[in-house]
Amino acid sequence: MKILVLNAGSSSIKYSLFAMSDRRVLLSGILERIGEAMAVHRYRLRDDEPVSVEMRLTNHQQALQTLFSGLAASDTVGNGDLACIGHRVVHGGELFHQPALITSEVINQIAGMIPLAPLHNPANLLGIEESLRLMGNVPQVAVFDTAFHQSLPDYAYRYPLPASLYTDQGVRRYGFHGTSHGYVAKQAAEFLGQPLRELNLITLHLGNGASATAIEKGRSVDTSMGMTPLEGLMMGTRCGDIDPALHFYLSRNLGLPLEAIETLLNKDSGCKGVCGENDMRGIHALADAGDQSASLALSMYAYRIKKYIGAYFAVLGRVDAVVFTGGIGENDTRLRQQCCDGLSALGIVIDPRQNRAPAPPCAAIHADTSTVKILVIHTQEELEIAIQAETCLTALR
Repeated sequence: MKILVLNAGSSSIKYSLFAMSDRRVLLSGILERIGEAMAVHRYRLRDDEPVSVEMRLTNHQQALQTLFSGLAASDTVGNGDLACIGHRVVHGGELFHQPALITSEVINQIAGMIPLAPLHNPANLLGIEESLRLMGNVPQVAVFDTAFHQSLPDYAYRYPLPASLYTDQGVRRYGFHGTSHGYVAKQAAEFLGQPLRELNLITLHLGNGASATAIEKGRSVDTSMGMTPLEGLMMGTRCGDIDPALHFYLSRNLGLPLEAIETLLNKDSGCKGVCGENDMRGIHALADAGDQSASLALSMYAYRIKKYIGAYFAVLGRVDAVVFTGGIGENDTRLRQQCCDGLSALGIVIDPRQNRAPAPPCAAIHADTSTVKILVIHTQEELEIAIQAETCLTALR
């Protein structure tokens, strides 16, 4: 069985083709800068060298036509060989706890949640609708970032606001990065040789976007991102947790309109706001060169992660493992050390030697004296989408 996974953004389409028999990537790539003067298609066929091609792509329709034509030309998919297309959808609201076979009703439901994810769901829908138009004979499945967190109890997902805002407007904590948190939780259980239903985990997805999740016996019971991906940890360009009255202060004192405040908090804050750089490699380079604002950004970033680890320890009562994942979580040795420093009272002690060279896809980096395991696990969100799509199809047969 071969499954194509699509992640359609506002100006890009990321994709991976999997052979599900051994979960091997046959083809992967990204079409970027769709709608700009010159787009670029970067892709890699099996273990070949990566290829980059510039081209004109005025819209998602042309981009997907390019992708499907390339699939046929690559010989990775024969006639009738594609079993399914799995689509990443950011927001499933309270309707979707599991992946869903895409029908006209499901499309309408995803569209109905655009007010909850105005930056993401419209682009996801573009990818779905064009794929159906071009490949309507292939079953297509929506996999939702929010689904994994639908197990949160009401006291964790409700905000202390008038009840009507929840019942009438859907204002609540939804959480995101669910495919990543769910995937690494399963990998942690396999690595530790224990059933996931018996494990309590704190998973840290650290990339340009970042989130923490408390997982009790395999179920998400709290997560740092909220109604939107802005809440929670400090991120590359997003502020994370702040005083909500800051919005009123900025409006009154600076005369900023709502749109400007939204841009400020989402695109000009976080690490970028503190030190002018949002790439963690660049921040380390600046800090090593003596830039105090970069050192401050690193300290703030790690400090807020430590606060969430402590909070989720209290939520779970017992923690079997802390899992680092995502581009930063998997690759930033110094940040992992900084996040774990001072947590020995919680039984969290990192081994500096193991931390310097974790072996992918799963590695233990805790010291022998640590009562809590510390793991570094390579996340594969596209593979998790493919697995969930396959499970959905199997259940429907």
